[in-house]
Amino acid sequence: MPDLFLQLRDADDPDDDGVTPPLSEDDALQLLRDADFTASKLIPWGSNYTFGVALTCPDGREQLAIYKPRAGEAPLYDFPDGTLYRREFASYLLSRHLGWGLVPPTVIREGPNGIGSVQLYVEPSPDSATDQRYWGRRLPQIERLVLFDHIANNADRKIGHCLRDRTGRVWGIDHGLTFHRYPKLRTVLWQFVGDPISPALLADLAQLQRRAADLQAALRPHLDRTEIEALFGRIDRLLESGCYPNLNPRRNVPYGWW
Repeated sequence: MPDLFLQLRDADDPDDDGVTPPLSEDDALQLLRDADFTASKLIPWGSNYTFGVALTCPDGREQLAIYKPRAGEAPLYDFPDGTLYRREFASYLLSRHLGWGLVPPTVIREGPNGIGSVQLYVEPSPDSATDQRYWGRRLPQIERLVLFDHIANNADRKIGHCLRDRTGRVWGIDHGLTFHRYPKLRTVLWQFVGDPISPALLADLAQLQRRAADLQAALRPHLDRTEIEALFGRIDRLLESGCYPNLNPRRNVPYGWW
């Protein structure tokens, strides 16, 4: 991604530091939906095809994004074929309905390699993914990410999928392995195991439960009925227990730390 990022910089602008000014969420979604793909580069890691893409609007605005086409998804034994891009979008919808802003703006649209998810690229701070001490702390913004993974049934929360941007804001990325109807949680964030869930986060879950119909309607085109039922079952259990469940180190750790 760095070389593609450099291609978008205006070399004639001495004040350009290479960081795109932040967009509002609605503006970001409109850009992701409507802008033209003007550059694309395969990111050479991971089992699925992922592209860093440049999006350009008619007014000249440019933005980096992450494009994951359905056609580039490798078959998995435990997730239905051709559904990972929809799970990326469903994760964004869950984050938005919770009001937590953990998942960068994401849309589903046609791209150079067919239908797929297109997600706003978040420029990480230099030490974002390598500062393991930070991700082991008991901070409110990290607890939100932990609870999000329990709700979404995230089967792949590696350290490399946890980001801090240059303002210190926490983001979660790579949510293709989510929303399975059976328990699949795998995570490197274990510091809250067995602890009570913060009251403010429980209040957010209760509010989401009261507005369940809105989220169900938003998710219905993208997830199976049984997966949506399982999602709300997890929310019910978390509200009832008020605590983070115990985890099994032989089962609940993702394949590969990074």
